[in-house]
Amino acid sequence: MHTLGADSPFRQERIARDEAPQFVLPLVVRIEKAQPPARTDALETAARAVLVLLTDERAQGEGDGEGEWAGAVRDWQDARIRKVVRRARGAEWRKAGTLPGVTVHGDMAEVRVFPPVPLDGWPKELAKLQVSGTDLDDPEPVAAAAPGIPVLWLNPDLEMSAGKAMAQAGHAAQLAWWELTGPERTAWQDSGFRLAVRTAARERWAELSGSGLPVVRDAGFTEIAPGSATVVADHPALRARLAGGVSH
Repeated sequence: MHTLGADSPFRQERIARDEAPQFVLPLVVRIEKAQPPARTDALETAARAVLVLLTDERAQGEGDGEGEWAGAVRDWQDARIRKVVRRARGAEWRKAGTLPGVTVHGDMAEVRVFPPVPLDGWPKELAKLQVSGTDLDDPEPVAAAAPGIPVLWLNPDLEMSAGKAMAQAGHAAQLAWWELTGPERTAWQDSGFRLAVRTAARERWAELSGSGLPVVRDAGFTEIAPGSATVVADHPALRARLAGGVSH
C-alpha cells in the first residue's frame, strides 16, 4: 500500500512527474464517413499502436546509439504518460501520413501513432484535427476474447467516448509492457502484440481491479473523475506470476 506522507517516495515520484516537462503521445484514428471502423477494433488497434511505437527501433537506445525518437519517448515516459486521440479522414488522413510515425492496421481500423510532442508543440497537421467525433459503435456483438491472449478490461461503470477509451486502452497496454520480463516482451512482440479489449462484467470488475494486475487510473483531464479506474491489463504472464507469488 502506498503512503502519501511528505517524505513518501511515491509522493515524491508523483510530484516529480507532475513537475517534469509534459509531453503527449498523439494517435490519429481514421474515421471515414462512409465506412467508420468498429469501436472494439479501433480500441485494440490503438493499444497495439502504443506498443509498436515503444518497440520501434527509432524509439530505442541511449547516447550515441539512440534512435531519433528515443529522447522524446524517454521524456514522455518520465512525466505523465498522456495520450490524445484525434480523428481524420480523406485529405486530413493523408497529410497525417506524411509526418514521422507508424500506421497500425486492425481488421478495418487504421491508427497512426507519432513520437511524443510537447503539450503545446503539436505539428500543425495534427493540431487542427478534431478530438471530438470519435463516437464509434460495434455493429455486431463482440465475441469473447480468444483464450490465452492479453485482455484489456474496461470498467463497465464508466462511459467513455471511443477516443477516450482508445487512449485508456493504450495506457493499459503500456503498463502491462512495463511489468513484463525481456522474454515475455519478446513473445508478445513476436505475436504481433495480439490482444483483446473487452468490457468487464460488473460482477468481475471488483476482482479484476483488486487482483494486483496493472490498473489505469485516469488523471481526470477529460470526461471522467480524477482517480477513476478505467482499464485493467490482464496479461497471462502477469496473472501467472500473481498466482504463483513470483516477483521479478
